[in-house]
Amino acid sequence: MKMSRLVAFSSSLLLGAALALTGAGVANADSSAAAVDYVALGDSYSSGVGAGSYDGSSCKRSSRAYPALWAAANSPSSFAFAACSGARTNDVTGSQLGRLNASTDLVSISIGGNDAGFADVMTTCVLQSEATCLNRIATARAYVDSTLPGRLDSVYSAIRSKAPSAQVVVLGYPRFYQLGGGCIAGLSEKERAAINGASDHLNTATAKRAADHGFTFGDVRTTFTGHEICSNSSWLHSVNWLNIGESYHPTAAGQSGGYLPVFKSAL
Repeated sequence: MKMSRLVAFSSSLLLGAALALTGAGVANADSSAAAVDYVALGDSYSSGVGAGSYDGSSCKRSSRAYPALWAAANSPSSFAFAACSGARTNDVTGSQLGRLNASTDLVSISIGGNDAGFADVMTTCVLQSEATCLNRIATARAYVDSTLPGRLDSVYSAIRSKAPSAQVVVLGYPRFYQLGGGCIAGLSEKERAAINGASDHLNTATAKRAADHGFTFGDVRTTFTGHEICSNSSWLHSVNWLNIGESYHPTAAGQSGGYLPVFKSAL
């Protein structure tokens, strides 16, 4: 049985950091990164919608998304970028898992937001009344309680079956609004608070399922704090009527400053 290359990679980073203090060992630390086989799965938050610099496919994979940024910095021996805009749990199991195999060392994934109806929630809240918005959020939360855990279990079990030795990092979703922030129009503060609460609810459910499968959960709410919509330095697109698909997705700064550090720390 092979030694986990990801464990070796992590150990060499620690060694490299120590040796760097004496001016030695940097080349060894870099060479170990090349031994990692990395597969990035998931939805638009992993494909990089909102960050620009897309690959031209309908999946809108961005070179500025956190998986591509990590791969560019670490030069793994292989990098399969399978995440796709609009993906739900059944899309992952149906079309993305073919990139995994017994040699895969590292897997990242964000999934569940589309299953819970994220896009419809935001459309409802932007276009309809506060009461309708709050009712739609309540419906989404009920789905997260009743149905989503089983769907996540199916995805996570399939990942483990196809990549039994891999470290799996499950990335969550940011809160979307800074309450009491600088927005002077748009949704009510009650709607913004309810949307943030629904994001927290989804993250809690996802983290629980990830932990039960032995996966690492990466909570991006901490890195996005102070960079939500209505802040002075938002890392999230608000409603963009000229490019509606990018609305409520991380900008390039949100990928590099919000997602990438959380992913790196999980390793």
